[in-house]
Amino acid sequence: MVRVLLVFVFVVQAFRPASAQLGLGRPPTAEELKSQDIDVRPDGRGLPPGSGTAERGRDVYARRCAACHGASGKEGPFDLLVGGNGSLATARPLKTVGSFWPYATTLWDYINRSMPYDRPGTLTTDEVYAATAFVLYLNGIVGAADNLTEATLPGVQMPNRDGFIQ
Repeated sequence: MVRVLLVFVFVVQAFRPASAQLGLGRPPTAEELKSQDIDVRPDGRGLPPGSGTAERGRDVYARRCAACHGASGKEGPFDLLVGGNGSLATARPLKTVGSFWPYATTLWDYINRSMPYDRPGTLTTDEVYAATAFVLYLNGIVGAADNLTEATLPGVQMPNRDGFIQ
């Protein structure tokens, strides 16, 4: 019986957070939790207020994106963002924003969290909307003057929107 009790105590201790075991740390405040709640869902939930057009995004893209993705999104040296339309069913699919991504909101989320590669998270909310608009514009999905906001971005119809099982 003593062995069973010792095993039980050991198992319970093993699953306690290290900070609790050592008496370190504190529960996060509501404000700290909110600052980490930055996910954006396909339906647009989580998008912050802001706006941007491809016209404004051209400059953001040139300054912060073109070095890695090329002036038109087709050159690289890193991931290509433009092209590949109709290639997904071929032996050599080209998975780009225009050919593969199902939701424009997830493009916004990815740019917001991960770009630019050398300084992720440094773009302002409006710069993220503008860069998103420019990449979508390069793919022929939105017009140069279309204003993307938290209300309009979820309505952007991506070419491969129905290419995934929901």
